[in-house]
Amino acid sequence: MCVLNSEEIRKRIEKGLIRDYIDLSVQLQPNGFDCTLRSVAKLRSAGRIDFDNSERVLAGTEEIEFIKWVFLPQGIYKAVLNEIVKLEEDLMAIAKPRSSLVRCGVDVITAVWDAGYEGRSEVAIAVHNPFGVWLKRNARIVQLVFIKLCSRTHKYSGAYKFENI
Repeated sequence: MCVLNSEEIRKRIEKGLIRDYIDLSVQLQPNGFDCTLRSVAKLRSAGRIDFDNSERVLAGTEEIEFIKWVFLPQGIYKAVLNEIVKLEEDLMAIAKPRSSLVRCGVDVITAVWDAGYEGRSEVAIAVHNPFGVWLKRNARIVQLVFIKLCSRTHKYSGAYKFENI
């Protein structure tokens, strides 16, 4: 396994790795790609998680309307990213919050982007700061790090393939 650098990421973007980004020259980083904020929602109900997903129920949400900025008081929120990621069968990704968010007392909670996944991903924003945080639409909130697998894997067939497209 190896982590892709900016040149490898750029080559794969030209072949369809990421689309709907805002500014490649700003978002492309030495070891990853910054994804941006499209929308934010409040959690409105409990979710249910079981072993085989036969009884899975996702938490209900209510989108928070904003034109330029949104203020998020302390709490947990669901966010949708602008970018659509399309991973080949030899590539997976993980995401970490941008350090500016961490310095504001905010974390971004993510899962693994499996090889073969395609979609406009969702993440959770955890505002720990008791004074809240202001986020601007299209703010860079997470950095995706792409990991090349030792060999190709089976295509992703999970429920979230093609989400939010």
